[in-house]
Amino acid sequence: MPILEKQSMKILVIGPAWVGDMVMSQSLYIVLKQRHPDSQIDVIAPGWCKPILERMPEIHQTIEMPIGHGEFNLLGRREIGKSIREKQYDHAYILPKSAKSALIPWFANIPLRTGWKGEMRYGLLNDLRPNMKSFQYMVERYVALAYPKAEMVDSNSLGGLETLPRPRLAINAAEQQATIKKFNLTQDQPIIGLCPGAEFGPAKKWPETHYAEVATQMARSGHQIWLFGSQKDLETCNNIRALVPTQFHEDIHVLAGQTSLIEAVDLLAACKTVVANDSGLMHVAAAVGCNVVAVYGSTSPKYTPPLAEKVEIVHTDIDCRPCFQRECQYKHLKCLTELSPKQVLDSIQKLDAITISSC
Repeated sequence: MPILEKQSMKILVIGPAWVGDMVMSQSLYIVLKQRHPDSQIDVIAPGWCKPILERMPEIHQTIEMPIGHGEFNLLGRREIGKSIREKQYDHAYILPKSAKSALIPWFANIPLRTGWKGEMRYGLLNDLRPNMKSFQYMVERYVALAYPKAEMVDSNSLGGLETLPRPRLAINAAEQQATIKKFNLTQDQPIIGLCPGAEFGPAKKWPETHYAEVATQMARSGHQIWLFGSQKDLETCNNIRALVPTQFHEDIHVLAGQTSLIEAVDLLAACKTVVANDSGLMHVAAAVGCNVVAVYGSTSPKYTPPLAEKVEIVHTDIDCRPCFQRECQYKHLKCLTELSPKQVLDSIQKLDAITISSC
């Protein structure tokens, strides 16, 4: 199609609705820019994603999605589609697999609409890819859409996970320092970030007692600990701090529920190492250049690993994992409880070459 060879190709992406997925989708935008250097990439995404997308130099503009995640609202989608017709996009990439996510590009009369085969999308997409499951990693599933359908047979077509560009969120040093000051934090001691929450469900949450043991040992060895998360994670983070001996409390800073998402991005970037459950903040930590210790319970790093240079992945090898369930069907959560603090501490040490004094 000659339209794709235009100098200033205009691309619209229907972005994912989760923080981690949005971070991983940057790999697609990087590849699109490599293939079409003069292209202009706009992304439709929930409002809370906007600050993340603004840290991606590949993105020209973020269009806020006013319709809630999961809401069909056919008329609303039609209105949005009609309102962006004047932008005359050449190509749309639809990252979610739902039928409703494909409606806006269709109503916007975008000539080429690319996405994976999902629920009833025939007609809505005219570059429909049927072989999503031939690509192991989610990031491969995003990047594969940037290439012609005929070239994308399976993961081997992309040359392996290591060859793909990694997400990298831009950090503005002045903004970062202002955020550190706002929360009365300092960088006098090296910082370990802990992200003990998991929006997905309990089967992703490493126990508070285990996180507290890591926090205690790291504080004992001269580190400060910053605890990250949303308002929902505040109780978890407070519990972890309470489990740490009081002599170390001045080194434990609970930031959950206090920061905006973009403030969390800037503060995570100040951490030397981040320990996180398989969550959106794990992917953010990877994208701001931290060492990452990724804790996996019911899910698997064979699908959504953190895309960072220095990563240690820890999990148990019990028979029933990965089950990908939100809650443990056997009620024992052994995939998490049997994952010892020592494994995580050893991983931190391996990444940082730091000596943790024994208690």
